[in-house]
Amino acid sequence: MTRVPLIEEEDHPELAGLIATIKSERGGRLLHLYRALLNSPPVAEGWLKLFTAIRQKAKLAGRYRELAILRVALLNDAEYEYRAHVPFALKDGMSQEQIDALPGWQVSKRFDDRERAVLAYTDCMTRGIRVPDPIFAEVRRHFDDRETVELTATIAGYNLVSRFLVAMQID
Repeated sequence: MTRVPLIEEEDHPELAGLIATIKSERGGRLLHLYRALLNSPPVAEGWLKLFTAIRQKAKLAGRYRELAILRVALLNDAEYEYRAHVPFALKDGMSQEQIDALPGWQVSKRFDDRERAVLAYTDCMTRGIRVPDPIFAEVRRHFDDRETVELTATIAGYNLVSRFLVAMQID
């Protein structure tokens, strides 16, 4: 049971414009996450802008974005986030075998050097926040300035998502 009410579209005509924007940018659906966020329309609007930039306007290839998102979800035990992103990961080129290997990626042969850099960076940012220089250097070896910023924002942003989902008990 969620810890805040999930806003019902028909009960809030004053939110019609924002809800229409959310639905147009999120595949025509008003997900539970956004229904919870709509308890604070300014937060919902800012959230939408940030995650639209991360997911739809970034240069970073989708496979690396989704790899980081799935790893964040696993580390934070955010089942909703994980389930929501598996189809995107598959669509963006990850294999089911890679997805299955994510919990033990360090010993898996399913990931190349670039993917391993993403996973190590994700683990450091999620678990300990501070990133050792050698791990950051490996990210920089594979990604340009813009991609590095976008990867960092993706990892940070989806830590926000998972923490919100888990704290609010959204399923």
